[in-house]
Amino acid sequence: MRDGARIADLGGAAMRDAVQVGTREIDVAMAGRDAMELEIARAHPGSELRDTWCWFQSGPNTDGAHNPVTTRALREGDILSLNAFPMVSGYYTALERTLFLGEPDAASLALWRANVATHELGLSLIRPGVSCAAICAELNRFLAGEGLLRYRSFGYGHSFGVLSHYYGREAGLELREDIETVLAPGMVVSMEPMLWVPEGTPGAGGYREHDILVVTEGGAENITGFPYGPDHNIIAA
Repeated sequence: MRDGARIADLGGAAMRDAVQVGTREIDVAMAGRDAMELEIARAHPGSELRDTWCWFQSGPNTDGAHNPVTTRALREGDILSLNAFPMVSGYYTALERTLFLGEPDAASLALWRANVATHELGLSLIRPGVSCAAICAELNRFLAGEGLLRYRSFGYGHSFGVLSHYYGREAGLELREDIETVLAPGMVVSMEPMLWVPEGTPGAGGYREHDILVVTEGGAENITGFPYGPDHNIIAA
């Protein structure tokens, strides 16, 4: 899973490098997938390469966390959502980031920074002895204080390990209000808050950041390296 996170970072970088005005969503997604599959084949000879994939959404298509990739051409000013999912012999890892093609407007920038603040708070809460529900409650309180709880989309994170799309992942380690599982060393979880703002509203679109953390004896280790936030992911048009 550590190397999967590294490979996800490579896929994210390939997608970021492919972004330009006029490029289609599918072209960006294929650039990321190709980069990850080539690296899996190089770094893990003899491994199984099944279901490594990328999603990349732009503009109004970002309003869902995992909307289908389309042939929409990127435009200046678009909000972008990057999603990279390498699978190494059935082990699932992921990277998700918000980007902008050109400078975001004031409303978009404020929402993006608020989601980044939620993400950073969430990262600080992941440690042994804390329940999934308690983490969720603290993040809900933060977003409520910002007046943004109504834009929260779903749970704040989930487990990682062996995954199959046909039967899903471990339901007992979702960062949701109804999951009382207590984090313990050796667990691997994501922190991935998302705000989705309806079309026609200032700053419309989906804002999403996603890191993977390994719970340790004294806290948690973040194994995702791809940078997040406006200081790193505004791409010149």
